[in-house]
Amino acid sequence: MRFLGNKQLASAVGLVLGLLCAVKAAKVNKHKPWIETTYHGIVTENDDKVLLDPPLIALDKDAPLRYAESFEVTLTKEGEICGFRIHGQNVPFEAVVLDKSTGEGVIRAKDKLDCELQKEHTFTIQAYDCGEGPDGANMKKSHKATVHIQVNDINEYSPVFKEKTYKATVLEGKKYDSILKVEAVDADCSFQFSQICNYEIVTPDVPFTIDKDGFIKNTEKLSYGKEHMYKLTVTAYDCGKNRASEDVLVKISVKPTCKPSWQGFNKRIEYEPGTGSLALFPSMHLETCDEPVSSIRASVELETNHIGKGCDRDTYSEKSLHKLCGATSGTVELLPAPSSSANWTIGLPTDNGHDSDQVFEFNGTQAIKVPNGVVSTNLKEPFTISVWMRHGPGAHEKETILCNSDKTDMNRHHYSLYVHNCRLIFLLRQDPSEAETYKPAEFHWKLDQVCDKEWHHYVLNVEFPTASLFVDGTTFEPFLVTEDYPLHATKIETQLTIGACWQENSGHDNETETAPEPTSGGNARMAQFFRGNLAGLIIRSGKLENKKVIDCLYTCKEGLDVQLPEEVASSVEFNPNQSSLTVEGEDIDAFDKVMQHISYLNSRQFPTPGIRHLRVATTVKCFNEDACVSVPDAEGYVMVLQPEEPKISLSGIDHFARSAAEFESQEGVTLFPELRIVSTITREVEADTEPEAADGADDDPTVQETVVSEEIMHNLDFCEVSVMGEELDGEHESLEMDPSQLKQRALEMSSSNLGLIITGVNTMANYEQVLHLIRYKNWHTEALFDRKFKLVCSELNGRYISNDFKVEVNVIHTAVPVEHANNAMVQPSFINPVHHASVDLSGHNLVNAHQASVVPSAATVVIVVCVSFLVFMIVLGVFRIRAAHQRTMRDQENGKENEMDWDDSALTITVNPMEVRGEPFWCEAEGSCQTHQQITQHKNRQSKKSKQ
Repeated sequence: MRFLGNKQLASAVGLVLGLLCAVKAAKVNKHKPWIETTYHGIVTENDDKVLLDPPLIALDKDAPLRYAESFEVTLTKEGEICGFRIHGQNVPFEAVVLDKSTGEGVIRAKDKLDCELQKEHTFTIQAYDCGEGPDGANMKKSHKATVHIQVNDINEYSPVFKEKTYKATVLEGKKYDSILKVEAVDADCSFQFSQICNYEIVTPDVPFTIDKDGFIKNTEKLSYGKEHMYKLTVTAYDCGKNRASEDVLVKISVKPTCKPSWQGFNKRIEYEPGTGSLALFPSMHLETCDEPVSSIRASVELETNHIGKGCDRDTYSEKSLHKLCGATSGTVELLPAPSSSANWTIGLPTDNGHDSDQVFEFNGTQAIKVPNGVVSTNLKEPFTISVWMRHGPGAHEKETILCNSDKTDMNRHHYSLYVHNCRLIFLLRQDPSEAETYKPAEFHWKLDQVCDKEWHHYVLNVEFPTASLFVDGTTFEPFLVTEDYPLHATKIETQLTIGACWQENSGHDNETETAPEPTSGGNARMAQFFRGNLAGLIIRSGKLENKKVIDCLYTCKEGLDVQLPEEVASSVEFNPNQSSLTVEGEDIDAFDKVMQHISYLNSRQFPTPGIRHLRVATTVKCFNEDACVSVPDAEGYVMVLQPEEPKISLSGIDHFARSAAEFESQEGVTLFPELRIVSTITREVEADTEPEAADGADDDPTVQETVVSEEIMHNLDFCEVSVMGEELDGEHESLEMDPSQLKQRALEMSSSNLGLIITGVNTMANYEQVLHLIRYKNWHTEALFDRKFKLVCSELNGRYISNDFKVEVNVIHTAVPVEHANNAMVQPSFINPVHHASVDLSGHNLVNAHQASVVPSAATVVIVVCVSFLVFMIVLGVFRIRAAHQRTMRDQENGKENEMDWDDSALTITVNPMEVRGEPFWCEAEGSCQTHQQITQHKNRQSKKSKQ
């Protein structure tokens, strides 16, 4: 070009170069800007500058420095950063570019920030380069980064007292550890400036002092004659040394006389579950007004009769409780919680109180029949009847708890337990085989507990001819025993009822052995209805309950406790259920120490929340006098807080398939091979934050509450496997497991066509192991494609229930050779079986499936249809073999014009993992996919064609 010296040529060359550069420049902006993914910032109230970590810098690979040797880059701006954009609603910040070439930027507050309104701000930010052309298509933007900005507090508020004035009354002549507490608050948002660091009494020369927590006490004994009332001015300072905006007035009145009473007694005492014992009176002491005392007696009573059956006890089923207490065999529960296997209590009103015990109400019109076969008590053997009962007041009519009477014809009572005029009476008539001599037949106990409207535990040990009664663990002998002849021999069956006695005709006495006279309209009915509450009715045959089991059943899980130091000598007596105790002593100081060591204890893992009233009644005796000092009762309550409820989670494989041979095998198919039972609780904890020491800032870290979930261990007492859909057909399917495995773990199982139920208190690990053993068998799987089951487990008789864990199992049907009716046709040799080591069908996990012919269940239909077509095609093949080779080629070329075209190599069936509304697709090798319904319809059409 240097030989062309004219200006026009140079201009043309320059124009060409310019166009080339423009073309190059249009292609230079290849990369997006890049920024950090997360930024953390700090900004102070009333300031707009945000200190970011890391600094806000956007980088772009199109920057000029990267391509400094390329002449065209120097003419472009694509590598520069033109701006930052903030995303979010009502974000009070803006982002500004400081240097386009370096991409440096800064975030500033738009307006004045207020930490008290919002401590933190979170939004997203995005960087844009300068590549925007005339059409705006060349501009590129970075990813969105998250920005967290904390607003630092300034000490702009002063402390403010919660009350305008404070008042207290003290007795003269006494020094107090604390008279009252004043409290101020600060509206600043930070920990430093919102905390009250100091209180000060402004009034000079007063006999009082105040500590940093606001507690005021006197520095000397006060005298009513010197001053009736003290008026103090108190101020407060926050940790930023700001003084209260207004001082507060404190009035302390001095009482002239001393009244004996308990001092330092907190009316409300909170108990957090799982914390062991809690001291009830840690600062309590007895004020006797300097009277000479010879002896002190205090009765501490914890009222728990409104909780469950008299106090907090485990709420497992009564049968489980008997096992836990050592009664391991022969126990039959007559008032179980309603379930699919025990449904005779469904009609009874109940408190539905899973937090405490489940009890049943009988209002004088209700009674239930116990199904035949539930109880098979041989009255010649020792047996035990135990029940929880709340009854009262007494009535002149008989009220039946339990009755076994003739089912038809007669009204004879074989044995019964009933209440009559505040007496508990047990009737036991001997069998007809006995000699015709008088035998003990009625045992009477006259008890106040029968009619006091409180819960009591009754255990009746019967070993004929004697009967022993335990009430709340205490033995009572019958005050009256009457005799009677044995019953006459009949073949009449008996009916066991609860809440009344079954008798067929109303016009005859209950206990008569004479057959009723014919009456018109005589209807079978109940009589002698019970009025009250019953729970935990148990019959145990073959063995008597020992005292250890009885005490275990009755003992409360909560009560009073005293752990005295060795140097303290005092007399302490408890009542049987530890709901009250009595303390006696002579020295006041030693007596106060004993009272300070009295504690409340609840050993339940999940106690019943609520109030337990507390009362301290005191008797003080002086020398030569019976009672010289009158101390009023101290009353308060223990508030048992709500326990952290566990969440029982069942998880595992919920969808899998097995071959039909496995369902029909002796072992069957394991329903829950990888079941996991996990129980967790969610609680709030304080986060452990470490103060930042990088810049030497003296700001204290903000304490935040965070929610965590942790796994806990506890027992289960119930798991139910139920069938979803049609009930089990006992003729060809069942749910089974090894009974010996249940027996090893002290568990029991009941089954029906609805499923099976496993009961008994045991660990989650043992329940896991047992549930792993449940197998489903079906020896008639031709028409079966899937079965669905549901598993639910619970703790404490249904108080805590798990999620519904649903399992679906599919049956895999393999191809079976079809023999022609005339036995002339056999399966063609060119059809090869398909082998899959493992098939995953949209969540169907074929665990441990056999490798021989394992395909999804719906593929069975495809194979059967294919085999049917093959037979049909073989018949047609006789004619096709005789056809010319050219015609065969034409048929192959036409492809889908034929009604059905088969590849003579091998039949390949693949699985499409997609599903439409839960219905799987099945696809052949050619790519033609059909649903299960379409395959079935196609099969029916081909079957009709074959018949034609």
